Amino acid sequence: MKKALVASIIGASLLVGISTGVYAGTKMKKIEAYLNGDVKVRVNGKVAQFNDDKGLALQPITYNGNTYVPIKGIGNALNVAVTTDTKNNEIIVGEKVNGTPLKSEDFNKTTYSKDPKQTNYKGIDYKEVLFEHLDGGGGPSLFFTPNKKYQKLVFKIAAIDGNLTSVKISDLDQNVLLKSVDTITPEDGLKEIEVDIGGVKTIAVNLQVSTDAGYMVPLISSYYK
Repeated sequence: MKKALVASIIGASLLVGISTGVYAGTKMKKIEAYLNGDVKVRVNGKVAQFNDDKGLALQPITYNGNTYVPIKGIGNALNVAVTTDTKNNEIIVGEKVNGTPLKSEDFNKTTYSKDPKQTNYKGIDYKEVLFEHLDGGGGPSLFFTPNKKYQKLVFKIAAIDGNLTSVKISDLDQNVLLKSVDTITPEDGLKEIEVDIGGVKTIAVNLQVSTDAGYMVPLISSYYK
């Protein structure tokens, strides 16, 4: 993580909640702690306001001489994904070990296809794809919703019958360009584009397609981490 974290507290630790439903676990211990509204946390020079998933304000907690701050708040401030794996009782910070296929999260399904004529590419059947062929060319847009749960996007796309003259991947909500790729040709094959999407809710992929050309995006081999 390249961004520096400056906390105006001594002995700060990280805190996040895992919903267990029952507080009878053998490794759980009841404690008495205090919400500490006097403590301020600075991230890259600015005081950070931490909020939960519902937008409600969170405060640091002081316990036994140590101050704990919410790790999700730190993650949001630094654009680092923080998720909870309740099955394995784990907090996952940053990239996940295993990729999550693009199709596993919400996306615009306008050009979704399972037609073998469109899913087969260079001898491989990708089963589920986004596919479009534009006789007159154009500038279609694709939308995906990682919902701030991932740190990286590995996006794969192929140019069909002609060039993709531009691929721009943006944070739709913040109107920030995340990655720009120049011309992709059919000879390039399946092009892999890796993008940092920490803290991003909705991704827009804006394409420029030449005349009598198209694109194919495999939804299983493209993935989040």
